[in-house]
Amino acid sequence: MREIIFDTETTGLDNREDRVIEIGGVELENQFPTGRTIHIYLNPGDRKVHPDALAVHGITDDFLRDKPSFADVVEEVLAFFGDARWVAHNATFDMGFINAEFERLGLPPIAADRVTDTLALARRKHPMGPNSLDALCRRYGIDNSHRAKHGALLDSELLAEVYIEMIGGRQAALGLVTSHMGGLAADADDAPILVFKRERPLPPRLTEAEIAAHAALVSKIGAKAIWTKYG
Repeated sequence: MREIIFDTETTGLDNREDRVIEIGGVELENQFPTGRTIHIYLNPGDRKVHPDALAVHGITDDFLRDKPSFADVVEEVLAFFGDARWVAHNATFDMGFINAEFERLGLPPIAADRVTDTLALARRKHPMGPNSLDALCRRYGIDNSHRAKHGALLDSELLAEVYIEMIGGRQAALGLVTSHMGGLAADADDAPILVFKRERPLPPRLTEAEIAAHAALVSKIGAKAIWTKYG
């Protein structure tokens, strides 16, 4: 199975008006990286980068001025993705922008059944969260110290590592990983089991007559009765 773990950066949050300005992707074949990647910066035309978006990814209008438009690279993008699944973190956001760009060019959208949302996977696997990409990197012990700002290719590479872990990348070790001390440590997914005490204890299921009959039986057996060890 072929999958492309991808990410986009945009001029803002509204896919009806804002534009994709960076797309990065990492190819997986049967859940293993092949080494093939795609990374393209895009000129958004007359749409300027919103200051809030600039604070996230640091991509300036000046930097994008000489970059190709989405129309210029769409064939390259489609050729790279091919018939693969599109895999993204919070895929609704990224696919909204990708499909909006396709619509502007009169191209059909990517069908929802070809898309995997790793945020939805993470929320099912770790319902107590947090499930941001940075949080998942910490959970799975993936080094993201070089991620000062968001970047489409870097985020795709990190997400590929997270995705492989989430879908069972450590199962070959039966849920255990080797610690830096050379021993075995619990998988990072392991969480403490919470046991809550009832406000009102449940009523006993045994009647007083049954309890008395059991006590008489134990008394008859004497000190060898196993129940005396757990009384």
